[in-house]
Amino acid sequence: MMSLLSRGSWRSAAVLFAGLLGATMAPAAPAAAVHGAVPGDFNGDGYRDAVLPAPGADVAGQEAAGAVVVLYGSASGLSATRRKTITQNTAGIPSSAESFDRFGSATATADLNRDGYADLVVSAPYEDTAQGKDFGLVTVLWGSKNGLTSATDLPSPTKEQKYYGLDLSALGTGPGAKTQVLVSSWSGSVLFRGPFSRTGTFGSATLDDETPSVNSVTLGDFNGDTTPDQAVVTVRLSDLSGGEVYTHPEYLHDPLPGNGLIAASGDLNGDGYADLVVGDPDEPETAGVDGALGGRVLVWYGAATGIAYDAKPVQITQNTTGVPGASERNDAFGGALAVADLNRDGLADIIVGTPYEGAAGKNRSGQVTVVPGRRTGALGTGSYSFNQDTAGVPGGNETDDFFGTTVGVGDVNNDGRPELFVGAAGENNSTGAVWVFPGGNSGPTAKGSRVFTAASVNLKQQSSTLLGGNGLLWVI
Repeated sequence: MMSLLSRGSWRSAAVLFAGLLGATMAPAAPAAAVHGAVPGDFNGDGYRDAVLPAPGADVAGQEAAGAVVVLYGSASGLSATRRKTITQNTAGIPSSAESFDRFGSATATADLNRDGYADLVVSAPYEDTAQGKDFGLVTVLWGSKNGLTSATDLPSPTKEQKYYGLDLSALGTGPGAKTQVLVSSWSGSVLFRGPFSRTGTFGSATLDDETPSVNSVTLGDFNGDTTPDQAVVTVRLSDLSGGEVYTHPEYLHDPLPGNGLIAASGDLNGDGYADLVVGDPDEPETAGVDGALGGRVLVWYGAATGIAYDAKPVQITQNTTGVPGASERNDAFGGALAVADLNRDGLADIIVGTPYEGAAGKNRSGQVTVVPGRRTGALGTGSYSFNQDTAGVPGGNETDDFFGTTVGVGDVNNDGRPELFVGAAGENNSTGAVWVFPGGNSGPTAKGSRVFTAASVNLKQQSSTLLGGNGLLWVI
């Protein structure tokens, strides 16, 4: 198992308020990148291709230089033999593989240049550059009829940067500035607006350095004007179970009521407005004031006026009616998060990772819960869960597997029924693994599910490959 921080060890750590305090007090361990790319059709063959990051992969003798494995979609789904492994030593990729760059720490997918091919955005937040150690690097791999064969960087607009690329979000709702990429770092966040080109140009880059250090980002159309809106979640702050949440990051003093560590967005109630969903896996710092036993998920609903800074969220826990299991200390419910329509009812569903959940007597073996979207009524009804002891799921629960480290959704066989992807960073001595649950008529099913291990995609090191990504495991 990888070496992990003890729970809550960042809780009292000071964070960078770039431009506000003008100084940095770093916690004693690396920050975490939290999101992985949804499948995208990178080669234009009509099938979406899955992205399996491996930020701990050794490359040409460079420890944890990082890699990304692309599994090509087809009518029969995914195969470990139909793949491409990309590192910073791959031809056409800027920079080169160096120890502890952790290329692939965060990934995002969108057709940035609107040429009909999906593009892949990849971060290496621990990249050393001419600007300094752990400055970070964000790279766009451009889709084409031959797949991902060329790349350019999205440069930070500031030279005062740290861990650039902790998290990524990409969304295209139309031409020009309606296609955007949002990047988090300890110096705040950077919003890139289109138009983008495969030569590396873009419309604009805006640095928000008035918000505390940003751990997670998401883009969603919260007010229905067909232009992406941004939401950011800061790193954990003192006296909070998690960080602050902003939908208007330029207003430093107006965080939303509630807190967390990871954000996602989607239309949960079908009203045409994206809703903001935040995972808050920490235990309460002050009982009854913030957080929830075992972790929680918070939901702010979008509207024509967007999400007001004082809007109160809906809270979901494992004690919520209809949600399987029970809230127990240190479950880390909300430790991974995705929002997507799994059952094709026109409503987005919430996919929640609970990587510290114990199952079948195995501590921190992990679990994933799906909370269906609802047009009316309380969220929670109809929820269901998977773990490695669920009938039909390959493998078995083991202590410190962390099943549910990362979660994602995408249709890779073009049958209209999206697959569910679940990562477990602790599997097989932290080489990691990713499970694929086939899409069914009413959502993903354990029957026919399969697992891709690091060894199965030819990543042969004996430990710490972290196939599927490390999610929040370095901070929760």
